Amino acid sequence: MIVELRDDTKDSSYYAAGLATYSNSKSIIPSYASIFESLWKQNEVYEQLKIHNKMQHEFINIAAHELRTPVQPILSLTELLQSQAMDVKQQELLEVIIRNAKRLQRLTDDILDVTIIEAKSLQLNKEDFNLNDVVTSTMNDITLSTDSLKKENIRLSYNPKDILIHADKKRIWQVISNFLDNAIKFTTQGTIFVGVEKNENNNSVIVWLKDSGQGIDVNMLPRLFTRFASKSHKGTGIGLFISKGIIEAHGGKIWAGNNEDGIGATFYFSLPLRR
Repeated sequence: MIVELRDDTKDSSYYAAGLATYSNSKSIIPSYASIFESLWKQNEVYEQLKIHNKMQHEFINIAAHELRTPVQPILSLTELLQSQAMDVKQQELLEVIIRNAKRLQRLTDDILDVTIIEAKSLQLNKEDFNLNDVVTSTMNDITLSTDSLKKENIRLSYNPKDILIHADKKRIWQVISNFLDNAIKFTTQGTIFVGVEKNENNNSVIVWLKDSGQGIDVNMLPRLFTRFASKSHKGTGIGLFISKGIIEAHGGKIWAGNNEDGIGATFYFSLPLRR
């Protein structure tokens, strides 16, 4: 006899039990036994995977913190040496070290963000600020640090618009920066357009970025915002995953698609506005 356990908190077996099956057939009994054995083994495998997943997250978290510790003094001391170096060649070499140290620092921060988002423990420090200020400062930072922009192969275009929002300023800057980084990586020349507009229908603000690059591979579109979703050697594929986690933690949405003219792609995210 097999009795379904519906609710073991009930005082009466009548309410605790569900569907009951009775059989004295020898062929049916081994079949049931085989099913329950498979379910038992499946449950054991699932528990082992949970333990393995937890150990993996702990290792990544510890490794990222350990990487962060030596990067900061390397960066600080190299910048100090660069400020004191008189030889042009030495300054160029030190600039290479600084650039790669910053890249390693960014990668370390990204790995920590991935573990935080997957653990659903991302904390937001919300404040009131002008979204326009964050967009312009992010574009200025990108312009100063990107060689292709300095060489005028790529131009950034933005029509300033003042919109007050209540969000985590640093995290929104991070998302816009990820969008710009991706657009520049896959655009050799042309203009990258950035826009901000209010959606009065659902009381939200939409930020969009349109590039003239190679567009998004059709096979990548369904998993574009998942971990390590990248077919390029230019990135790790975790920037968009982090951006998705940040925007969804704000109660917003994030999406992307190829442009209708077949040139480049456009990335969007929306944030709710306080009434």
